Amino acid sequence: MNSKTTNKAIYIATTEPNSGKSLISLGLMQLLLGKAAKVGYFRPIIDDLKSGEIDNHIHTVISYFNLDLKFEDAYGYTRSEVIKKKNENKDDEIIGKIIDKFKAIEERFDFVLVEGSSFVGEGAIIEFDINVLIAKNLGVPAIILASGKGKTLDELVNNLYMAYDSFKDKGVEVLSVMANKVDPQNIDLVVNELKKVLPPSIIANAIPLNPKLSNPSIKEIVDALGAKVLFGDSHINNQAGSFSVGAMQLRNYLTHIKDDGLVITPGDRADIILGALQANVSDNYPMVSGIVLTGGLIPEDTIIKLIEGLSDIVPIISTEGGTFSVANHIGTIKSKIYAENTDKIRMSINDFEQYVEVDTLVERLITFKTKGVTPRMFQYNLLKEAKSNKKHIVLPEGLDERVLKATKQLIDLDAVNITLLGDKKQIEEKIIALDLALDINQITVINPIESPQFNAYAETLYELRKHKNVNLAMAKDLMEDVSYYGTMMVHKGDADGMVSGAVHTTQHTIRPALQFIKTKPETSIVSSVFFMCLEDRVSVYGDCAINPNPTAEQLSEIAISSAKTSIAFGIEPKIAMLSYSSGTSGVGEDVEKVRAATALIKIKRPDLKVEGPIQYDAAVDINVGKTKLPQSEVAGQANVFIFPDLNTGNNTYKAVQRETKALAIGPIIQGLNKPVNDLSRGCTTDDIFNTVIVTAIQAQDL
Repeated sequence: MNSKTTNKAIYIATTEPNSGKSLISLGLMQLLLGKAAKVGYFRPIIDDLKSGEIDNHIHTVISYFNLDLKFEDAYGYTRSEVIKKKNENKDDEIIGKIIDKFKAIEERFDFVLVEGSSFVGEGAIIEFDINVLIAKNLGVPAIILASGKGKTLDELVNNLYMAYDSFKDKGVEVLSVMANKVDPQNIDLVVNELKKVLPPSIIANAIPLNPKLSNPSIKEIVDALGAKVLFGDSHINNQAGSFSVGAMQLRNYLTHIKDDGLVITPGDRADIILGALQANVSDNYPMVSGIVLTGGLIPEDTIIKLIEGLSDIVPIISTEGGTFSVANHIGTIKSKIYAENTDKIRMSINDFEQYVEVDTLVERLITFKTKGVTPRMFQYNLLKEAKSNKKHIVLPEGLDERVLKATKQLIDLDAVNITLLGDKKQIEEKIIALDLALDINQITVINPIESPQFNAYAETLYELRKHKNVNLAMAKDLMEDVSYYGTMMVHKGDADGMVSGAVHTTQHTIRPALQFIKTKPETSIVSSVFFMCLEDRVSVYGDCAINPNPTAEQLSEIAISSAKTSIAFGIEPKIAMLSYSSGTSGVGEDVEKVRAATALIKIKRPDLKVEGPIQYDAAVDINVGKTKLPQSEVAGQANVFIFPDLNTGNNTYKAVQRETKALAIGPIIQGLNKPVNDLSRGCTTDDIFNTVIVTAIQAQDL
């Protein structure tokens, strides 16, 4: 797992509906396709669809750019599905599925363009926060867009700044802010005002209002009116730049025709119909975009025959409504960019390329590196890593309900191979009683006493421990214990790792590993860490389970081991050596121990970023950190926290876990030659699941 990876995606977010997000998506897609061989497209949330419909945004991008992407793979949820899940308090499920579908696309493409939701209909009020949350959990930077239409300069600039601040506050990097639909004469003014309030690193651009992009096509008018196309279907994508009602005599109406104008007239006004068609081909009058016939009236057969004989006909459509109600309806149509309307697509791309600093933007996109990982993404990456190289994990507590439920989840996801220790008949009965639908043939069940390896394992234990006055009979007695048997499976290579402790003490679980798996050559002490999955980040806490009162030397080893574990699991370590004072301000035996440990780390591993002694608030709060340790690379940014003793560490992790509802994965034992991990006796099914996954990943490095 990489600790810091180059970004492969960008998130387009807006603050409101009708902001012109399609223009940005099309422009970015064209830009990216010039820099990357394969660019994917993903929408976390789309508008609700009628049966058989597909999302217009997705269809437009896939069709125009000919992407190798199925519609159903290109989105996460419909809006109503999200609202239903949120009402059921299933926010984690929402984010989990979106991550899964995004990652599936990311694996197939060099870069992914992610387009946020559109703020339309029910649930629009919560969409901004959802978009921030999604961008955060996907770990991708954002481009924020707002419309300048109907806003004062202050309103537009404040709108974009507040959106930027909200994303930044949640830990989402913002690469660019864009004001769209701005009065052309105000472009420079808007950009300059944005640059005044935003950091210099943010690319600020403004795109002028393009009236042609707002004009509905005849196809959109047909769809909105439920009209019937009588003629000119090949020109159905003509843009209606304006419209006028043909209710006066033809000689008077001709003066009202404008370029790309739409003629609206009752279906029995043959004079207006023929006059408009003639004006369209005359050099002396503007070209019309189409003709709408109202009242459900169709021209007489002689007129139809005359029209049919013309060589090139603009669209003529028929609708049931009255003339003025139809005109009013057309005036309310919000035009969209769709796949067949290639003129608008090209126009959008041209506007993007003309008004956006494309070279600067693409440079930022290509070089941007993610700085952290969210809990959901961390868990996703853990599962993906475990599945990439399946390992065999032994669980000695095979009759425990939580262990069996976790086993069911692990087998269903095909994440690891599992061996349970215990009586097979009793385990089968427990599975049936729990109604788990777990096929016992998919796992291995071993009763140590009945195992063909029992005597060989006992012999090995005897050879390893005879210098400690262990005889063969004693070795056989010990081998009946599931912790000893499971640990011996790992030692002999019959399993890759072990997880226990749901019903056994830490000492019972770890003692066999210390006796014959032993520590790594470069490690002087076995220690532990917890991965603390907080609301918006993952922190590493050590040591919270093994060493009661480590010396300065041991504390330095714990920190170095914790840094290695962090790197192995995709977290670039910034180590805080915690104490009751920060920097040089405090004195006393306990703080001096931490100060000495910090000095030792800097000697042993000068490449590591470490600060100590440091208080917890200075380690996590950037403002406090700058005040107390202004020159520190770690203060306010720490993600690996080393506690001075077990009392502090164990109480702190439990307090944080309970008070913040954080997921604590661990304790993860570090320093052993092969992975053996302990569980809390109060562990949940999820705790067991996550610890098994982590153990499997540890085994991959051996």
